[in-house]
Amino acid sequence: MIQNYTRLRVADNTGAREIMCIRVYGGSRRRYAGIGDVIVATVKQAIPNSGVKKGITDQQNPRGTRIFGPVARELREKQFMKIISLAPEVL
Repeated sequence: MIQNYTRLRVADNTGAREIMCIRVYGGSRRRYAGIGDVIVATVKQAIPNSGVKKGITDQQNPRGTRIFGPVARELREKQFMKIISLAPEVL
């Protein structure tokens, strides 16, 4: 469960180490996000001397080109196929 001001560790190669959720998409009264939900986040900690790649592309594809660690099967149901193809394992 992710809500506003939740800090999350990043598992890709965008240059960010830790992000903080500032908004959960899906309506003004929506408080929590789960696996496969889209959030708006700000970078709180980054890898030194790296340009942090920001945001997502127009088709909801990630900016990172590598995913570290396994990802959840729910991402396939929500049509995040690019993340599924980059991940080393789907649980």
